[in-house]
Amino acid sequence: MKKKLLIGMSFALTLIFSPFHQAFASDSSQVDTIAHRGASGYAPENTIAAFDKAVQMKADYIEIDVQRSKDGKLVVIHDTTVDRTTEGTGYVKDLTFDQLRSLDAGSWKGEQFVGEKIPTFDEILDRYRGKIGILIELKSPELYPGIEESVAKELKERYLHLPQDEKIIIQSFNFESMKKMDALLPYVPIGVLTSSSTDTTEQALKEFSAYADYFNPSYGIVTKDLVNQVHSQGMKISSWTVRSQEAADFLLSMDVDGIITDYPDYVNQRN
Repeated sequence: MKKKLLIGMSFALTLIFSPFHQAFASDSSQVDTIAHRGASGYAPENTIAAFDKAVQMKADYIEIDVQRSKDGKLVVIHDTTVDRTTEGTGYVKDLTFDQLRSLDAGSWKGEQFVGEKIPTFDEILDRYRGKIGILIELKSPELYPGIEESVAKELKERYLHLPQDEKIIIQSFNFESMKKMDALLPYVPIGVLTSSSTDTTEQALKEFSAYADYFNPSYGIVTKDLVNQVHSQGMKISSWTVRSQEAADFLLSMDVDGIITDYPDYVNQRN
């Protein structure tokens, strides 16, 4: 049994009767619907519009990507450059927060989204905590030395580093970063992301399970055997990124624990 599960057991009775737990209590057999960058099939990714849409569509989680501005502000954007989703150019890490905030992050998706801004990490925490789960991806943390401590600080200031019925989860493709997050936030579930079959061996999964609670692969490498192996190591499995009903149906048939999707309704209608 993993360290954070052992630690968390001491809080179990308190959590059962807490308002936060009651608000999110659900059938444990239900597949979690995780809105990828918000309901990004319907609204511009990683914007308030997309996250609000995910809440409206009754997703279980929003998935967000966290990076850092040149002057140290944690911001929510997927690409390491602003070129694709704004009218600006340049690397996120080379732009100040004011520069990032001045950009239009919505009009590329449609004129009804003109004026959507790049949100900050603290804005997302304050707007959505207690309303929906938040799956936090550290995007390219190797570009941002110390970002793990910055994320941990924001969570601790809001008491979100304590057991929350897994309604705060942190994940990344950078495994060393996730080992660091596990040490900084022992009560917060950790996920590892991969699209490589080399990370699906029995030995690899065993190593991940020493610090991770979730093994989150691309759906192209998901098999029933992999799901069983992940579960046998005491981890859950959430797969990405679903952009078709066929992909959602496939993952549901694999008995995964969560589906990360641009279209929450592809999963919700099945639950």
